[in-house]
Amino acid sequence: MKNRFRLRILIITALGFLTILQSQAQKTVKIQFDSNKEVSGKKFAIKDISSGVPANWDGYNFVVLEFKITTAQRFQLGFTTETGYNELRVMSYTPNGWNKLAIPLKFFRELPGAANDLAATYNQARYTGWVNLGGKRGPLRGVDSIGVRMNVPINNPMMEIRSISLSAEDPGDQYLGEKPVVDEFGQWNLGDYEGKINSLEQLQKEWAVEEKENAKTVITTSYYTKIDSTTTLREDKVNFPNKYNYSKYGGYLNAKVKATGFFRTEKIDGKWWFVDPEGCLFLSVGVDCVNPGGGGNAINLDKRRNMYKELPPEDIGSNLKRPNSASFGTWNLFRRYGAAYPEKSREMIIRRMDQWGLNTICNWSSQEVMKMNRKAFMLQLRGIGIENGLMGLPDVYDPAFAPKVDASCKSFLEPNRDNPWLIGYFVGNEPSWLEQEDRLCSMILDGKDKPIQVELKKYLADGDTHERRKQFIYNTFKIFLTTVNKAVKQYDPHHLNLGMRFGHVPDKEVQLICKDVFDVFSFNCYDLYPKKEFMDQIMEGTGLPMIIGEFHFGTVDRGMAQSLWQVNSEKERGVAYRYYTERAYAHPGLIGTAYFQWADEDLTGRGDGENYNCGLVDVTDRPYKYQVEAMTETAKRLQDIHLGKEKPVDQAPVKARGHGSAPDLWNK
Repeated sequence: MKNRFRLRILIITALGFLTILQSQAQKTVKIQFDSNKEVSGKKFAIKDISSGVPANWDGYNFVVLEFKITTAQRFQLGFTTETGYNELRVMSYTPNGWNKLAIPLKFFRELPGAANDLAATYNQARYTGWVNLGGKRGPLRGVDSIGVRMNVPINNPMMEIRSISLSAEDPGDQYLGEKPVVDEFGQWNLGDYEGKINSLEQLQKEWAVEEKENAKTVITTSYYTKIDSTTTLREDKVNFPNKYNYSKYGGYLNAKVKATGFFRTEKIDGKWWFVDPEGCLFLSVGVDCVNPGGGGNAINLDKRRNMYKELPPEDIGSNLKRPNSASFGTWNLFRRYGAAYPEKSREMIIRRMDQWGLNTICNWSSQEVMKMNRKAFMLQLRGIGIENGLMGLPDVYDPAFAPKVDASCKSFLEPNRDNPWLIGYFVGNEPSWLEQEDRLCSMILDGKDKPIQVELKKYLADGDTHERRKQFIYNTFKIFLTTVNKAVKQYDPHHLNLGMRFGHVPDKEVQLICKDVFDVFSFNCYDLYPKKEFMDQIMEGTGLPMIIGEFHFGTVDRGMAQSLWQVNSEKERGVAYRYYTERAYAHPGLIGTAYFQWADEDLTGRGDGENYNCGLVDVTDRPYKYQVEAMTETAKRLQDIHLGKEKPVDQAPVKARGHGSAPDLWNK
């Protein structure tokens, strides 16, 4: 017993000694990113940062980094192995503060899991940052160096790494700084920026200025309108001077055709339009996620309490439906409006939309705001099997599928069946199976016994090839769309089927499937602007008008990641919006856009980790000046741009870049 005790002491002493040796061997390395370069970064030998890290990582599941970076801009992080270089993208919630981030090694070894849409597939949340999956996959053997690089760095940021280690179990993430990352208003606390709030008094003064500028000015517009065979004199009261020439529903008063009492589409002189319920031609200028108090949610508080200077009072900023969370956005609305904040904040949303020329509330928005029936709105269907499917594709061969779709559509559609403010319904969002048909078939074959597995085996009995697998998925998708559309038209014949919101333009065969089902073809397009050749391809393939369901631009000055398309400053966000939107509506087939999103995403990450600076308003409920000014100017011009009477602006944002992998460059 005594010898065992001595042995234990020796082991503990030896381990402690080894730890000391390792810490003495650690060296902080610095990476100075150069904003003059397309891609800037550096590689280091791992032994030059932390000694004792093995080259074979087979027995480990996490790589743990201690680092500090001066920006929230995404960076590529990779390791050189015996099979090549392998990297992914990382965003930090703690710019200017030291943190420990544990990255699961499965992100380097395995393909992403089978989530329903692209964001859920590729975004992976941690507690002090988040990871966007990309790069190659393979074994982690012969690992000898780490690389960090950045695509078009903004403002010459710098990164320091002081430790690299491996772990079999998840060691957790930890903010290692002393100053909280988030202040009492929900803002980034580790840096300053233009427009930052430093006191409640300052915030109240800025709110008062907006109230004064947006003082409710009511004017009355009188005009004759014809619905079916009845002509009546209309008098509409409109908030703010009607500088956009909008009708009650947001259509153009100077351009009228047949009215049906509901939204529809029509092609006139080679150009597509929505037509509003009173017959006015309508271009849908919208925003996603229109919700009061957005952009300030804090989740997983027990794992990172030291990141927050002060939490909202439990009776104001807490979310009873989501324990262990709080909302700075809600707290700021309470500070602004008091106990009446729910009603007053919704009214402010409508007033802002009136002022900025926005006429549509788009996906994932507040039901309470839509129920005001003051702005046209769009909805996404629920309960149609996507949530239980693989990679967003339901098991349409299950005998329960069609009855479930029928029941879900009946329940979901009937409340708005006769509502003229509703434009229509989206079927889904960014299905992740596109161009992954082989993998999806393998997952079906390797999965549990299901009707779809039986059907796939029958189909492949005549030949298991890439093309046949692809065709099976397409056939399944067609059954899904036709089943859903049948139920939609049965229970709500008045409103439009707005399509699938594809994450990218699908091939011609998928377009042909959509042609006979959708009233409008929708796709999300994160780019400098939507390319004419892609929209031409959709028009030729489907013959349908188009909606862009998501796009945006962001930057990094407020401690949030720069969105899926980055620009250098808040001012450049406005420049980018005009450049994108005006080029989009110059196409004869484009009849709607939805900017993503109303408020910034959460500073310390939403459920999947994203924390983009992409809002029209910030966490303190203040508009982004340059962004909304750009929206206002563009909204005045869109009708004439779509008619071809005016040309889009030609000022492009400086050094705007997308979210894809960096080019194969180092410091060039």
